[in-house]
Amino acid sequence: MPSLRSLLFRHLVRLGSLSNRANVDLARLRASMEKGSWFLSLSIPRGTGIEPVVAGGVPAEWLLPPAHDRESTLLFLHGGAFVMGSPRSHRGLAARIAAAARLRALVIDYRLAPEHPFPAALEDTLSAYRWLLREHCRPTEIVLAGDSAGGNLVLATLLALRAAGEALPAAAVCLSPATALDGKGESLRTHAERDPVLRAETIGPLVAAYVGGHDPAEPLLSPLYADLHGLPPLLLQVGSDEILLSDVVAFAERARQAGVAVELEVWEGMWHVWQIGVPWMPEAKQAIQHIAAFIRRRLAKQAQAA
Repeated sequence: MPSLRSLLFRHLVRLGSLSNRANVDLARLRASMEKGSWFLSLSIPRGTGIEPVVAGGVPAEWLLPPAHDRESTLLFLHGGAFVMGSPRSHRGLAARIAAAARLRALVIDYRLAPEHPFPAALEDTLSAYRWLLREHCRPTEIVLAGDSAGGNLVLATLLALRAAGEALPAAAVCLSPATALDGKGESLRTHAERDPVLRAETIGPLVAAYVGGHDPAEPLLSPLYADLHGLPPLLLQVGSDEILLSDVVAFAERARQAGVAVELEVWEGMWHVWQIGVPWMPEAKQAIQHIAAFIRRRLAKQAQAA
C-alpha cells in the first residue's frame, strides 16, 4: 500500500505535471523543469562533487559521491520527452543512485528536439560512451541508466553498440522507460486517468518532435520491436499507475524470450519516475536501494569474471 508521504507527493506532482496541460508551450516547459531543479537539488547527498566536463564533444558533468569506486561509472541519461531536461534537472536523482551504488556518475547534456531530432540524442550518447572507454574505464566498469526518454536512449544505445560490434556495458537500468514511441501501448488508454504525470495527448506532440520524419516503430526509436538478443543484464522499474506500463512489461517479456537477463519491478501505486521523489518518499528511497544493489551485483560479477 502506498505510503502517506507518497500520496501527498503524488498530489503535488499532479499539480505541476503534463497531465494537467491542454496546451504545451515548449519554452515554458523547459524553463519550468530547470526552475524546479532547485527543489530536486535538495536531494543531492552532502559532499557530492560536481565537475563540468566535455565528454567526446558532449557537454556533461561528473557527480562524485564522497565514497566511490575510482573506475566504475554510471552513464546517466536524463528524461524529458526528448525535448527538455538537463544534467541540472536530474542531478538529484543521478547523484542519489551514484551514492547508493558507490560509483561516480557522468550525466550528459545531449541535444534536444525539435532543434535536434533523432538521431542527435543517440549520437551524443554514443560519443560520450566511447569517450569513457578511451579516457576512463573499461566497458565492464560502466552501467548505463536513464529515466523515461533517457531509458529509451539507454536501450537504443545498447542496440546501436551491438549492431556496430562494439563492447557493451556491464548492465543497464531503465526507470519508466519509453520502450515504444508509436503510441500503441494499451495502458496509454487504460491508465490515462491513473497516471498523475503523463497524458498521451500532451506527450505525443513532444515525442513526435524527436521522431521527426522517421517511422516511430524503427528499433532505435522503439526498442520494443528490436531484436534483443545479446543485450547485457537489465533492471526495469515501472509504476503500476503509469501509461507506459504495458510497453515496459511487453519489452521485458520480449527481452527474456531473447535470452536477456531481465529484472522487472512493477511498483504498486507508483507513477512515472517516482524515484525522483527521494528522499521525501520511502518508495523512492527503496527503489534506489534496489537499483544500487543491482548495479553492485553486476559490477562484482564482471570483476570476478575478469
